[in-house]
Formats: sequence, C-alpha cells, structure tokens
Amino acid sequence: MLRGLATLSLYADDVVAARAWYAEVLGIDAYYAFPREEAPAYVEFRIGDDEDELGIIDARYAPADRPSGPAGVVAYWHVDDLAASLDRLLALGATPHLPVTEQGDGSGFVTASVVDPFGNILGIMTNPHFVAMREARTAARSGAAS
Repeated sequence: MLRGLATLSLYADDVVAARAWYAEVLGIDAYYAFPREEAPAYVEFRIGDDEDELGIIDARYAPADRPSGPAGVVAYWHVDDLAASLDRLLALGATPHLPVTEQGDGSGFVTASVVDPFGNILGIMTNPHFVAMREARTAARSGAAS
C-alpha cells in the first residue's frame, strides 16, 4: 500500500524565512513556490538521492487542532555524518529535540532530532539500510549501462 515518501510537509508562520533557512541547510534553493515567488504560501525542495519532496506550507493553512509545540511524526533523513550534520543544524539555529541515540543492537542505526526555527521536528540518522539500498540502485544502474 505505501510505496514511498511522496512529500513531507512542514508548517511555518514565515514561509520566506523557512525557505531561506532550509536552502541554507540543504545547500539548494526551492524549485517551486506558489502562488508567487516573493510571497509564497507554499515552497518545495527536491532533496536526496531520490529527490524526495520537502514542502513548507504557510501555517495559516495548518489544521485547526495542530499542536502548539513540536509534535507528531518524526521523519528521519539519512545523513552520512550524523555528528557534523547535527552540529550544523544547531549552528544554523535549530534547537535540540532528542539526543544522539544508538538504536537497537549496535548495527549502525543512530538517530537525533532537532526543532527547526519554525517549530517543526527534523530527524536525522545514519541508516545502513538506506546506504545498502542506495548502493544496490547504483550497481543496478551501472550494470544496465554496460
């Protein structure tokens, strides 16, 4: 039934500031803004190996019962260097949410999360399964090109 991440949506009171902050974090600009580039109600980035979509929606359009503090599902994005990524997020103004935590039996799944300056939880992790799947896709593509 669930086939993969289509779009992860975050809310922000100031979409322009959130777009600038995430552009700095991601090292890329949003590729889409609606309705206008200078005063958007929604912006979207395509990030990572699969160009997953990260959308930022004006908080005016959030559900009425949206919690006032960080809450809900935490999406964890794979990073190659967890410590460096966490340090960079904190240096850019995120605040700690959950500390670096080894998950399970020492198999390399390590998580941490921060709260972005707009009140959204942003999870990061090292994920051996993500790395293995990325390597398998790369191998399949290079095998198909041969």
